[in-house]
Amino acid sequence: MTLPASHRSPATAISRYTRRSVLTGAFALATAAALPVAAAGRAYAAAVPDIIGCAAWGARAASEPVVVLANRPERIIVHHTATANVTDYSRQRAVALARAIQTYHMDAQGWIDTGQHFTVSRGAFVLEGRHNSLAELNSGRRQVRAAHCVGQNTVSIGIENEGTYTSEAPPAAQYAALADLCAHICDRYGLPASEIYGHRDFNSTACPGDRLYALLPSLRRDVAIRLGVPLSEPEAEPEAEPESEPEADPGEDPVWDLVRQATGRPPAATLNEYLPAGLLP
Repeated sequence: MTLPASHRSPATAISRYTRRSVLTGAFALATAAALPVAAAGRAYAAAVPDIIGCAAWGARAASEPVVVLANRPERIIVHHTATANVTDYSRQRAVALARAIQTYHMDAQGWIDTGQHFTVSRGAFVLEGRHNSLAELNSGRRQVRAAHCVGQNTVSIGIENEGTYTSEAPPAAQYAALADLCAHICDRYGLPASEIYGHRDFNSTACPGDRLYALLPSLRRDVAIRLGVPLSEPEAEPEAEPESEPEADPGEDPVWDLVRQATGRPPAATLNEYLPAGLLP
């Protein structure tokens, strides 16, 4: 198998996360070039994140039964929502985002439910995306079929991170929440930390943005630290470098990366249009 490019090269703190994990992320993202790596030799068990389930954030029922697959996922795929980098880090904002994404995916795209399994807000709130994703994660035996990455929807867990990370890094608390979530997923499904990828590794897209994509090697290391196991990076060279799309013009659709794989064209409406007035800058 040809290995993805990510394997070839090396905010406001939320109280429900451990102080240690938040501080790790805060230190890591203190400067633009900082690597979010904990102190050498300091291993600790993966934290169990507080995940807001579909019922808790008021999700609509899926338009048809969500398919639960018999297999476990083989990897995690990281995305960004390509929406505004807001400074509203509240739970209210996170819930509004989850509702807006579901409405957008179902009404504008015609999907049966939210496309991804989980969402991490800029305020570090973790929310269930597609129905039953959380229950299956807790069981550790099966996964829900999703709609977040062509060719990977039956073998991967998709995580959306609120924001646009082409030229800006995610907030420290959001990064820490993402690392905690990835570690929990790896722990429940028996995945190695090396199996964390970016959307662009599998589809022609700029997602999850150059800055977040560049943090993936560090994310793998931080997840391995949380799991208390050494990180083993595969050593192999691909036949060719994948090409990513140029950054979208500010006037273009801000959520192209979320849906281009399903539609092949810009959507008629944007996710921002589904967010309640007053929650966008």
